[in-house]
Amino acid sequence: MEEYDGRQYVGIDLHRRRSVIVRMTPEGQRIGSTVRIDNDPFELARQVAGWGESPDVVLEATYGWYWAADVLAESGAKVHLAHPLGVKGFAYRRVKNDERDAADLADLLRMGRLPEAWIAPPEVRGLREAVRHRCKLVALRSGLKAQVHSVLAKQGVRVAMSDLFGVGGQQLLDDLQLDAPFHARVLSLRRLIDAITLEIDIVAKRTAAQLKTHPGYQAIQALPGVGPVLAAVFVAEIGDVTRFARPQQLCSWAGMTPKHRESDTKVHRGRITKQGNTLVRWAAVEAVQRVHTGPIARTRTRIGERRGNNIAKVAAARELLTLVFYGLRDGHIRCLAQAA
Repeated sequence: MEEYDGRQYVGIDLHRRRSVIVRMTPEGQRIGSTVRIDNDPFELARQVAGWGESPDVVLEATYGWYWAADVLAESGAKVHLAHPLGVKGFAYRRVKNDERDAADLADLLRMGRLPEAWIAPPEVRGLREAVRHRCKLVALRSGLKAQVHSVLAKQGVRVAMSDLFGVGGQQLLDDLQLDAPFHARVLSLRRLIDAITLEIDIVAKRTAAQLKTHPGYQAIQALPGVGPVLAAVFVAEIGDVTRFARPQQLCSWAGMTPKHRESDTKVHRGRITKQGNTLVRWAAVEAVQRVHTGPIARTRTRIGERRGNNIAKVAAARELLTLVFYGLRDGHIRCLAQAA
């Protein structure tokens, strides 16, 4: 078959070690044969050079897609990122293999039916990496602290204070007389906790310095319950907020809107979808739990009296996320300024 020199749609099934590439014409005809390459930036760039001018290339937002998207963009391709939730139907085919996956991605793209995800620019990806790293470190530290409590329980030590790792708790740990193996484990855990705390502080300071001139980062800290850490989560994970036309779209993207199931005359709206950014959803709920006065607190109290605390927290978090949208978009939150 002669090489096609018109517009090309390329589907790439990206994996950890290798990738499968299928090319198509706008009419859906295959171009050449299926190509399998090792995941090497130079090899991928060499392949792009033979796809004509500005080919439309789609790959799924899967493990380690950053490098491939960057190489494709630098090589002149128009890169599209398929949302994993939108292509889950691939798993229900009778025959599922890498070639069919790549072909289906190209088909969806050429027909205009591809569920696309936003390709964050490199600076946003770097900020996200720092924020997510801090969250992982905090989770590790919490696990280590839980182990210390477990060791003390095995030795029958009663912890009277609420924070074992505050000033009073540290004094208690210094004065404890434990059996040798348990004492050694507590010392090891305390050293690890101190080391991780140091890393958490370093990441937090670096992130705050990077964002200190960001107008949205400063604006959303005026919201009750939102400090530097949660503000950094919102800025990093949401990225360019102007890609959302309305705050309702941001709430839906975060998975904080109810499920909607409609068929014929039956309509069912259930719990929130939770199909969205986990960190943004966590940060919004975490922030409203610290708020005890103001409109958001009143919303939580009013709804909580009728429908329970969990539903009230989610509703208040959705209201807070709406204000975050305006703060990131405008650099200020008008309703707070008017209230002041």
